[in-house]
Amino acid sequence: MNTTFVHDLQTGIDALKAAGTYKKLNHLDSPQAARVQMEGRGEVLILSSNNYLGLCDEPAVVQAGIDGLKKFGAGTGSVRFICGTFTVHRELETAIARFVGTAASMSFVSAWNANEGLTASIVEAGDFVISDALNHASIIDSIRLAKAITKCTTAVYAHSDLDDLVAKLKANASARRRIIWTDGVFSMEGSVAKLPQLLQIAKDHDAILVMDDSHATGVLGETGRGTAEHFGVLGEVDIITSTLGKALGGAAGGFVAGPAALCDTLTQRSRPQLFSNALPPTVAASALASIEYIEQHPERVRTLRENAQWFRQAITEAGFNPLPGETPIVPIIIGETADAIRMSELLLAEGIFVTGFGFPVVPQGTARLRCQISAAHTREDLAFAVEAIRRIGVKTGVIR
Repeated sequence: MNTTFVHDLQTGIDALKAAGTYKKLNHLDSPQAARVQMEGRGEVLILSSNNYLGLCDEPAVVQAGIDGLKKFGAGTGSVRFICGTFTVHRELETAIARFVGTAASMSFVSAWNANEGLTASIVEAGDFVISDALNHASIIDSIRLAKAITKCTTAVYAHSDLDDLVAKLKANASARRRIIWTDGVFSMEGSVAKLPQLLQIAKDHDAILVMDDSHATGVLGETGRGTAEHFGVLGEVDIITSTLGKALGGAAGGFVAGPAALCDTLTQRSRPQLFSNALPPTVAASALASIEYIEQHPERVRTLRENAQWFRQAITEAGFNPLPGETPIVPIIIGETADAIRMSELLLAEGIFVTGFGFPVVPQGTARLRCQISAAHTREDLAFAVEAIRRIGVKTGVIR
């Protein structure tokens, strides 16, 4: 064992603890839901989960996973192109494409893998890839990897600054291919991409628009089909990536959706597909059941929207200034990272789990409590949360 290496690691951990920015893991002893059993805490109200539609413990979704486990076993034991593709993968991918409005889709073991495998599979030297400044880390790493592999040209445009995007597209007009990457919903802000304008810009500059819709799939739009449905442009986005691990049952997995030729190309070239086992069939089965459940119960999406609107108004009336938005992500800006983490800890002592985020996840001085609302929350749950946040806000001096 290299003791110097271990000592250096421990020194870094000790520094985080001294600064009050050390992240602690909390262990749940029950299914993810509006209220959970947390080890050492008892019952806790969850206000920090991606379980937007409350499908993690939906009986039909859980049973589908059990049935998938019994029929197909625990895992695939192989990558997709050898013998790891099961019939449930085809059923899931057909359902995903139907749901998000594309011709085809390809599932991955995570949305991170989906993003990671996409860019390098579709770009070559001479191509230009440009990304919103607040895109998810998986998009950033995907572009960095593609640049290292293919020597393509890359750039970042200021968050939602379409003039900056256009200027950089014009500066790279001679590129063989131009690709614009954006989140549909920006996870730390809760803001929605300017999708109609992005589509027009992509058309004007002969670019391909790629959108990660992880925090919008199952969330935005009248029937939960995501950012495209929200803006009435379903079927117009070139490529959509997203997750199966948030609103769609919360198990794991992700996907790329787009033209059939794209998904076939990913089968041939995507390194996560070629060198990693396929999505476990039990997860594919539960994700498939989640999509079918949403299609049959659009009222769950409506409940989520109403809950988010109620909470946003109530937390504002309590004296806070959440970032404006229309999604169930409601970030309450606190300021300093240590203060946000302290508020999070005090709230947990009150029986509410909401995570404090600070630098480097968000810029210095904009640390926040990121509240995430679920259709599974009752109004009593939300009222309890608002009152506790108000009380802790007063105690810590964040509000008066």
